[in-house]
Amino acid sequence: MNAGLPDNVLFFGKVLRPHGLEGLLRVQSFSQSAASLLNAETVFFKLATGENHHLSVISARPHKNVFLVELTGLTDINQAESFRGAEIYISKDALVREEGEYFWFELLGLDVFTNDDVFLGVVSEIIPAGNNEIYVVKNGDREVFLPAAHDVVNHIDLENGKMIVSALEGLLDLNEV
Repeated sequence: MNAGLPDNVLFFGKVLRPHGLEGLLRVQSFSQSAASLLNAETVFFKLATGENHHLSVISARPHKNVFLVELTGLTDINQAESFRGAEIYISKDALVREEGEYFWFELLGLDVFTNDDVFLGVVSEIIPAGNNEIYVVKNGDREVFLPAAHDVVNHIDLENGKMIVSALEGLLDLNEV
């Protein structure tokens, strides 16, 4: 079960804690769907102790705002407890994109422009914030915080490395740091 992390894996989420007595894990993910977990033949874990493990997913289902994940080899709460706080990685090839969904690794580094073609900066960080993330757009020492909402983000062009946003009144002035 112990192995290093392969080069082609991406951060997928984090184990919050065990769920119940049967070895299920409560997983917080940055994906809206469990499809990528189910599509992955193997899921890689980086434990809080620094150890790396890989296991196969038996099932993954939504539960409130997390996923409940059943893995081969985890059959009781004591085994599951050692995965508390673990980072979860899956193969890039296993990612399943939902309609209108983008992965963080695709968004980081995009050039951001207003819809009237004013360059705002580059997406340097993404902050999870409930239903919508916050994109941190950096241009030199200037940072702008943009909500990842449909009324702000007009278009994402991965092929050309661009994000087009609406310059909503006050948004670009109020959020400067």
